[in-house]
Amino acid sequence: MKLVALADIATMLGGVSRTRAVEIVRRPGFPEPIDVVGNGRMRIWSRDEVAAWITANRPSQRED
Repeated sequence: MKLVALADIATMLGGVSRTRAVEIVRRPGFPEPIDVVGNGRMRIWSRDEVAAWITANRPSQRED
């Protein structure tokens, strides 16, 4: 399983800012983080789940 952090998600969303990425990951329906690392400061997600969410919800920003 490939994992992504917030910075990776920002890139997957077309290079949005960190602030915008935080807003997006807090939306209802966005995949839940699968773990929290670094003393509870860094959330990590399944890359496949995030990619699927992007395809379904933001098709103009999906990866090829």
